[in-house]
Amino acid sequence: MGHSALVEAEYITAFPTANRTSFYYSFSFLPKEEREAIHTVYAFCRQIDDIVDDNPTRENENILKKRKRLDWWRNEIERSYTDDSTILLPLTTVNKRFSIPKQYFLTLIDGCERDLLQYRYETFAELKEYCYAVASVVGLMCIEIFGYKYDETQEYAINLGYALQLTNILRDIKTDKDRGYIYMPQEDLQRFKLTNEDIVNERYDERFIELMRFEARRIREYYHKARTALRPDERNTMFTAEIMDAIYYRLLEKIELNDFNVFRKKITVSTSHKIIIALKHYLSSRMFISRIKK
Repeated sequence: MGHSALVEAEYITAFPTANRTSFYYSFSFLPKEEREAIHTVYAFCRQIDDIVDDNPTRENENILKKRKRLDWWRNEIERSYTDDSTILLPLTTVNKRFSIPKQYFLTLIDGCERDLLQYRYETFAELKEYCYAVASVVGLMCIEIFGYKYDETQEYAINLGYALQLTNILRDIKTDKDRGYIYMPQEDLQRFKLTNEDIVNERYDERFIELMRFEARRIREYYHKARTALRPDERNTMFTAEIMDAIYYRLLEKIELNDFNVFRKKITVSTSHKIIIALKHYLSSRMFISRIKK
């Protein structure tokens, strides 16, 4: 194994506890085996994302190097499913234990690679494909680890992935445009008589507010689709996903309460509020299980 392979293989196998993300608060209450499996999958996702985000210049040489690194990961994922790879042993162990489909990992790599090649999205349908690749497939990986009984739970994971990623896109309009990305569909900008230059120049006016209201309503529809797809007797195994739902839904509410002015400051959910949300859903799931046992 060459030096470059060693560097690529050194992805994080323990969850970065110093980074108290929403994922941390969601997954902390899982049983040990499931928690460690989620941490391994999350570390893989972070590694792929970091390859794309590091040194974000658009020089052809830099893009080619990153695509080569992503190809290395594709090859190792393929090998890990044929027992030829010892490099990805932690991930291979998780995949064998929970039978995560190989295509989920390959789709995620494809979705992240898209950020190397595409900086604008003409239609919402096009953006939705991107959201599926970088968010919904992560949800599909997670429910394989959580365990599920119904096909509708896959629809739950897919729609929740859309909702979470679209919420992120609203929150990160400023930071994304500073990096050269405008994820807001061009058809939506045109609908509200806005241009890419308006976003780049942080033009905050009634047109922008109406655009954001429109986007927020659509995002709420995906939260609703996800929640209605989750059967009541599946909630006890999906409580960590429901924590994510609640945290990000609160983030969407805060964006709305700030009159959609995402240019002024980055809108977040406080640590204390995340802890309260996580505890609330964890205790609710325990009470549900107790009632079933009685």
